[in-house]
Amino acid sequence: MNDTKILIIEADAGRGCELHAILKFINYTPVLISDSSRLQSVLTEEGDFLAVLVGDYSGDKSLDAMLAGIHELDEYLPIFLLAEKGKEPTVPIEPGSCVLGRIELPPVYGQLTSALHQAEVFQKSNRSEGQHRPIELFRSLVGSSRGIQKVRKMIRQVAESDANVLILGESGTGKEVVARNLHYFSSRRDNAFVPVNCGAIPGDLLESELFGHEKGAFTGAITARQGRFELADGGTLFLDEIGDMSMTMQVKLLRVLQERTFERVGSNATLEADVRIIAATHRNLEEAISEGSFREDLYYRLNVFPIDMPPLRDRSEDIPLLINELIRRIEHEKRGSVRFSPAAILALCQYTWPGNVRELANLVERLAILHPFGIVEASDLPEQFQFEPGMMKDAISDALIGHTDALHMDEPRLPQDGLDLKQHLSCLEISFIKQALDDSGGIVAHAAKRLGMRRTTLVEKLRKYGLQRGAESQRVQ
Repeated sequence: MNDTKILIIEADAGRGCELHAILKFINYTPVLISDSSRLQSVLTEEGDFLAVLVGDYSGDKSLDAMLAGIHELDEYLPIFLLAEKGKEPTVPIEPGSCVLGRIELPPVYGQLTSALHQAEVFQKSNRSEGQHRPIELFRSLVGSSRGIQKVRKMIRQVAESDANVLILGESGTGKEVVARNLHYFSSRRDNAFVPVNCGAIPGDLLESELFGHEKGAFTGAITARQGRFELADGGTLFLDEIGDMSMTMQVKLLRVLQERTFERVGSNATLEADVRIIAATHRNLEEAISEGSFREDLYYRLNVFPIDMPPLRDRSEDIPLLINELIRRIEHEKRGSVRFSPAAILALCQYTWPGNVRELANLVERLAILHPFGIVEASDLPEQFQFEPGMMKDAISDALIGHTDALHMDEPRLPQDGLDLKQHLSCLEISFIKQALDDSGGIVAHAAKRLGMRRTTLVEKLRKYGLQRGAESQRVQ
């Protein structure tokens, strides 16, 4: 038994003892009390608790008052309300409170372990203020795939030079992240990084936006204004979606790149452009040149050092690492937390991701709202992420049964904060056993064959993890 304590408040001796025995069986240290008057002394004298499970109790305090008392003693101690199946909790569960949910009685293994994991995530994200590393999302590009390793290498090679860089890739792959890395690792990092989305600014305003204007240069120019080139002086100017720039502006930009000088709109004074140019586009510029919508000479000026960002579908082995980083950002910003089961991550790895990393980030944020501090299973994912086990990608199937050479993956990386290896392996084992049973219609012999083990061995594991319930229990026997 480990030292992780769970406080049970339950006046019904039978239910209290049953819950105490189950928690002890799954390797927790349960502390059972029936009287709310003992609450303060237990919480202060017994040490740290992972969670409090509240059922019936004796004493003169109302449930609201008791919950408020727990919160006063420890504002980040998670609480779960015990209720018989079909009965609603006697107090509402408010979003953002320490009452994280309810646990049905008699307890179900999956729901109980999920709730305790939820409590662990809740405590970790709320108690670790001041312990997080400073987070600037994707400062060091996340991933261990060949594609992302190649991008990192190219960033190191070109960052210190002032060569123009052209970043190519689909929308949402992280082209601006690459640009910010180039700036961060360059000698210009102490000066400004100034991004401009060339596709979001109308063509007749882009000239003023880039070069600035003098007072009275055009209708509405009531004061002089610096442009982005001046704001980026000594630093980096990032021209995003350069493929959407008009031909007229392309000519003016080409002149600045050639001569390193420019004039504000409405002025004849020549200004120096001490700026490193990084451009990006999701368009095929060579096709645009052949179609006459992009200047060939500008293309060669920008394309001194091209970097291709691979789409997310080509680096699916990076998805678990990206999910972890996105969750860390949510936790750092105090917007909750969430975890994904192995089956859910597997489903995400086989999706084609038309929106790339941006789409993944939006999904993680949405699921953190829908399942606060919970575990997202494959069945909880939106419809487009659902798939039949038989349709799993061959590479991912190989990875599951140990053929990691098919993916040329690096060795698994230990999380920065470490992990409980025994618990981690147990969770993986439980998940794969459940999947094998689901795929085999609950027939233990067939599931054992899928898992490459004897039927008797699988039966023992089902008993060990408390998975033989209902119809499954009949099949096990």
